[in-house]
Amino acid sequence: MSLLAEARAVIEAGPVCDSCVGRVFADRSFGLSNVDRGRSLRISLALDDDEPYESVDPVDCWVCEGECGRFDEWAERAVDAVGDPEFSTYQVGTKTPPLIEENDELLRMDAGLDADRGELFKSNFNREVGKRIGQLTDTEVEFGRPDVQITLDIENDRVETKINSAFIYGRYRKLERDIPQTEWPCRECHGSGRQGKRTCDHCDGEGYLYPESVEQLSAPIVMDVMDGTEATFHGAGREDVDARMLGTGRPFVIEVEEPYRRTVDTERLEGDINAFAEGKVEVEGLRLASYEMVERVKGLDASKTYRAAVEFEEDVTESDLQAAIEELDGSTIEQYTPERVDHRRAGLTRVREVYSASAEFEDLTHATVEIHGEGGLYIKELISGDNDRTEPSLAGLLGIPAVVTALDVTAVEGIDEPFEDEDFFL
Repeated sequence: MSLLAEARAVIEAGPVCDSCVGRVFADRSFGLSNVDRGRSLRISLALDDDEPYESVDPVDCWVCEGECGRFDEWAERAVDAVGDPEFSTYQVGTKTPPLIEENDELLRMDAGLDADRGELFKSNFNREVGKRIGQLTDTEVEFGRPDVQITLDIENDRVETKINSAFIYGRYRKLERDIPQTEWPCRECHGSGRQGKRTCDHCDGEGYLYPESVEQLSAPIVMDVMDGTEATFHGAGREDVDARMLGTGRPFVIEVEEPYRRTVDTERLEGDINAFAEGKVEVEGLRLASYEMVERVKGLDASKTYRAAVEFEEDVTESDLQAAIEELDGSTIEQYTPERVDHRRAGLTRVREVYSASAEFEDLTHATVEIHGEGGLYIKELISGDNDRTEPSLAGLLGIPAVVTALDVTAVEGIDEPFEDEDFFL
């Protein structure tokens, strides 16, 4: 059939509004709305038949049952439902009533056309209402992860909205020991501070094994500034609780759920966090980031440099120490799951590389050791041997028991290239 013959078959299937007629021919021409297509075809047929032009009000359309005349109404309802949180991108989805979906198919069948011809009601509705939402709010459609997700539930006559999270990227330094990266609820009372009717003995009623964490010293400030409902801290790995994080710091992202504000002064925010942390934790390089940055940070398998204060159980000579360090420098290490973490880690042997190792002899029983190792290398066990679970180890090479008495992470390597990519920042 010719285009006009096909259009005639669609129009003669019953009272069909211009938008529903035009949807069947959505693959013809560009720069036209479906309403434009439908009206043009109806006019062309009126001219071809030399008959009066008559339009069909959407309220009388048997296909969409009037919904194509409510684009403006749905857009206004959607804007009201979102409210006035700050957002710059949005996405619209439509829950189409089964009856309209069935009518959509019948329209094409009755006209003798393929069932998948043109555009579905849902796609047209998303676009037309979405276009109006953008005009009302001066925002843009985003098909990836928008600031706001809007769902038009036509069957139940309601609008559902979801405000997606906002993200702040930065790096932190932990300048004091015995501060975990994230909240550490007491495993006995599960954070309640109570065991039955009495105070939890394990945490003295605090609910946490440690009163402060990097998360607690930073995330609440970000949540407050962005006026969100909850904040979650995502770190690029983590250091031991008793280890400091120095140097250029460790990458992190704070995710704020349902933020009312998205545009924040990150320099001022940085200052607020550092003032609140009172020298225990410092953050720098804060930037607004995208959702993808969370995956980049959590998936980072960076190498790290450590400085460890080591104590030996027996006297060690400087020459023996240097000989053992030279053995570790550039070596391949096999580590079975350390005893200190085997209650929460799978029991398996991990192979890791020591990229470099050096030591500063202090006296017969003390030294400072610096290790640059592959991500996942257990440094304390590299020194102590962990009852032969780590091979080789400094203690094993010396034949003398050794322990780490203080540990600092001085660098998280390999972060500049993947984390300076502008695609991950807003």
